[in-house]
Amino acid sequence: MKACGILDKMPVRLSEPVEYFLQLGTETFAMNEMLGHKLRLTFTGNIFCTVCGRKTSKSFGEGLCYPCFENSPENSPCIIHPELCEAHLGRGRDPEWEKTHHLQPHFVYLALTGAVKVGVTRSSQIPTRWIDQGAASAIILAETPYRQLAGQIEVALKQHLTDKTNWLHILRNHTISIDLVSEKLRVSKLLPEPLQAYVTANHDIVTLQYPVNEYPEKVTSISLDKVPQFDLTLTGIRGQYLIFEGGKVINIRRHSGYEVELTV
Repeated sequence: MKACGILDKMPVRLSEPVEYFLQLGTETFAMNEMLGHKLRLTFTGNIFCTVCGRKTSKSFGEGLCYPCFENSPENSPCIIHPELCEAHLGRGRDPEWEKTHHLQPHFVYLALTGAVKVGVTRSSQIPTRWIDQGAASAIILAETPYRQLAGQIEVALKQHLTDKTNWLHILRNHTISIDLVSEKLRVSKLLPEPLQAYVTANHDIVTLQYPVNEYPEKVTSISLDKVPQFDLTLTGIRGQYLIFEGGKVINIRRHSGYEVELTV
């Protein structure tokens, strides 16, 4: 079986374990079914912007050409720093885009990704956001009517929690045991009083399982820029990483826009 197309973030479906899919051209691969099979991935040398579709010699910010990296709302500063969002003021690189994507309910969450991580996402991205980060479990901390407020809560908690994912811990399945409900109650009290009003009473914990036959002890990352072709047996999937024999891993999202040929 062979297909050629442009890589993008793998769509997922919540189940036990999480189901992953890879779309290449007209072919959709159910990646869970590929576990234990040898895959050949070949980079054609072509890269296309995931926003405007133009061919580019280099990818910026996970799949953008340089003009889109500099100007598109998909890469505005508030994507990384939601506290900078001005959608609620009718401003932004593209006010209509901001209205659609950021002037809507957002959640602040705690996710177990090797350590307890605080993060922000749109309501429509739960639980996809947690899966993409390879979280073992997650809980909603607060709900806000727009992005900037969620960013304020995240900033307040970054003094006490990390906002980064340690991917080596995720890919080695190194984690800690912690009660997320107790942690939610603890950090909620650390918020400024006006922000405490957005803390939710919902204490449901989402636990996530991933299709991994074997976690590696040592991890080696594959870059298609340096290794344009490899032929390895798939042993697992977590986050947006494919895990292969010998601890070799590739971040599919990092290679968004890369045209590849997949042979199974």
